[in-house]
Amino acid sequence: MYKNEFDKYLKQNKKFDAYMFYGQSTFLIEQYSSLVAQLVANGDEIEKLYFEEYNFKYSKDRLLQSSLFTTNNVLLIKIDKKIPKKELDSLVEACNTNKDSTLILACMGDSEFKSMESSFSLKNNACSVRFFALNNSEAIGFLQNEARRLKVDYEEGALSHLYFMHRQDLSLSANDLNKLAILDEKITIKTVDLHCFGVGSVNFDEFLQNLLSFKDISEDIARLLEEGMNEIFILNQIASFIQQLFMISSNARLYAVVNPVEILGYNPPKHIWEAKSKLAINIKPKQFLKMLEFILNLELEMKTSKIDNINLYLQASLRKFIVLFR
Repeated sequence: MYKNEFDKYLKQNKKFDAYMFYGQSTFLIEQYSSLVAQLVANGDEIEKLYFEEYNFKYSKDRLLQSSLFTTNNVLLIKIDKKIPKKELDSLVEACNTNKDSTLILACMGDSEFKSMESSFSLKNNACSVRFFALNNSEAIGFLQNEARRLKVDYEEGALSHLYFMHRQDLSLSANDLNKLAILDEKITIKTVDLHCFGVGSVNFDEFLQNLLSFKDISEDIARLLEEGMNEIFILNQIASFIQQLFMISSNARLYAVVNPVEILGYNPPKHIWEAKSKLAINIKPKQFLKMLEFILNLELEMKTSKIDNINLYLQASLRKFIVLFR
């Protein structure tokens, strides 16, 4: 099942004997694994096994054995490799046998975990949940929900500023939000700048602004790559940014007044929205398609061609992009 369906079960307070969480969002996998464990049991009733600590015999015995001192017995296993089906079936069966026990499997990384779903069927009172990466609107919506849960008062734009400061890393943003909650004051953009520190030395949003303003981005792109940012991720963000500018430009020409929520799905900080709007209007409508085609073709080339140094190739290609569209 997907996140939305599982959320309905959570609202109904439905509890399963075994859970499997996997997919593209490491943050959501960890978040839901921890959430379910805390819903089922208290802290001292939860045992965690991480990666190489997993042992089939120990795990099975642990699930079959009831405790004399606690009513719940939760085993949370975090793995980055597939577990054989016979072992999985046996672990789920152990939870069916001993109703005091609950298995939570958090599948991390890029391994193909989908084939493990069959062991977590509803007929065994088990479930598997596949998570996809959140888009920007969903991620900021999550932070807003967290702020409400923490009873944090915040000004419009502060949470999106925090999110983009951390280069759309939801885990870092959520951690900082928990720290900001301690301040017991209204969270503003200035508060975020004062107490939080973004990842890396280059502001990624400024990098995108400079690229589409056709300024020299040689030093910025070199630093981003040195700090470990993935080349394909950079191209995806550039493509998304071009699409946003096109939507802003189109709506501005049609309606004069543009609502950022209708375009982006959230309210960005005022200075970011103003910069995007100005940039969008300055680019000729026909140029958007050509720019997007350039970036998408470059992504395809980097994924399918044998390139000796993909890092240098990206830098050279983006310099070419600026020359072509300036």
